[in-house]
Amino acid sequence: MAERARALELLAMPLYAGAWLCVLGAAVSPRWLSMSTSLLPAESYQLGLWETCVVQDAGGMECRALDGLLGLSPELQLGRVLTCASLAAGALGFLLAIPGLSLVNGCEEGGAKRSLGAAGALLGVLAGVLCLVPVSYVARWAVLRFFDEALPEVAPRWEFGDALFCGWAGGLGLAAAGMLLGVSARSAARAPPTPAGPRGSRRATNTVLPRTEYV
Repeated sequence: MAERARALELLAMPLYAGAWLCVLGAAVSPRWLSMSTSLLPAESYQLGLWETCVVQDAGGMECRALDGLLGLSPELQLGRVLTCASLAAGALGFLLAIPGLSLVNGCEEGGAKRSLGAAGALLGVLAGVLCLVPVSYVARWAVLRFFDEALPEVAPRWEFGDALFCGWAGGLGLAAAGMLLGVSARSAARAPPTPAGPRGSRRATNTVLPRTEYV
């Protein structure tokens, strides 16, 4: 059981860190949605949570920040709030999970260590869900707008950007890492206590030998 818990921890923690970085990259990226028009084939438009950009085929790129929160669409408002909440929950969960690992000896074995590990696992799953919700919501909005029959066929439509796929990967990674940490904490709790090591037996023999010599 102990070896299984350590193996799961070695798999979960790098996955946790990598998934959190994916969520961070998706949050700051302006490539949530992209749009190109037939009227201006040399330019394409990109939309993110914080800015919108115009990309030219020659390689130039000009971005403009989206000012304010109330003036944004509900999709972007939800994306900002939940993505920031996902980053905060993921960072806190990662920090709490470190002392709860069985590989770390800084915290004594017991209820406190298991509680820290369980809290880190729960926050990891929560961070993954908080990331998947806005990403999926923005993707659903883009799909509905793309197949909206009320719009003329020549009207440009938003399509999926790279940040959506990065957000999906990060959200699923955080949820998977949290589940692995939860299984690891449960396996460590079921593991039997380790017997005394050779150092303890050696000390016992050293303390017995002088007494026998006097006898």
